[in-house]
Amino acid sequence: MKKILLSMVLASAVIATPAMSETVRIGTEGAYAPYNYVDDNGKLAGYEIDLGNALCAEAGLTCEFVANEWDSIIPNLVAGNYDAIMAGMSITDERKQTINFSEEYYPSEPSKYAAAAGMSFDMMSLSGKKIGVQGATIQAAYAEEHFGANNTIMSFKTFDDSVADLAAGNLDLLLADGDPLNPVIEASAGALAFVGEGVRIGGGVGIGMRKDDTDLAVKMNAAIAALKANGTVDKLIKEYFDNGPFYAQ
Repeated sequence: MKKILLSMVLASAVIATPAMSETVRIGTEGAYAPYNYVDDNGKLAGYEIDLGNALCAEAGLTCEFVANEWDSIIPNLVAGNYDAIMAGMSITDERKQTINFSEEYYPSEPSKYAAAAGMSFDMMSLSGKKIGVQGATIQAAYAEEHFGANNTIMSFKTFDDSVADLAAGNLDLLLADGDPLNPVIEASAGALAFVGEGVRIGGGVGIGMRKDDTDLAVKMNAAIAALKANGTVDKLIKEYFDNGPFYAQ
């Protein structure tokens, strides 16, 4: 009789215990402010960290962010080292050949050129210049296609490395996303400036996921739609980019 009662108690306890939420590991670079960066306490922070946590809460998931270098961020997703990418990654047809994307959570923004203050360039006839880009980015592909024949395209492992070489005078131009470049120009005390016209490359920014992970894609897209509609996405964009609103109904 005691064994029967004990079994009933244990069965009741199992039924009463809430199901644990699924843990989703999200790869991010941690070196691309304001999208993602490491704060003064050594913790991952930024727009995508806050948004990712909000998306997981909306979807009933548990988020765990993983720092990964940019040039291997897609291969490590495909290899299963994490489940998703939130790293300022633009949605492009080329990347869609390898991974799937969620709906965008940040709209397409112009890429911009930066140079030493006082410099000017004719982008239609650029020749003999050193143009910096972060490797494996949409800007790297664009620079090779449009300027590679007559100029030297210098690829850097991180965005910060490319900025450092521009500031040191080792580059004539730097091509990068406008939002990360804005604070760089402001902090240069007039030493650096934007030049030429911005150029739109690729689509908006979305969550990268493995092609066979359709369940996660459904959950994330539903969460993105909900947080766009209730103003959460716009609120975070305003906080980190001083931009928008873009999505609130």
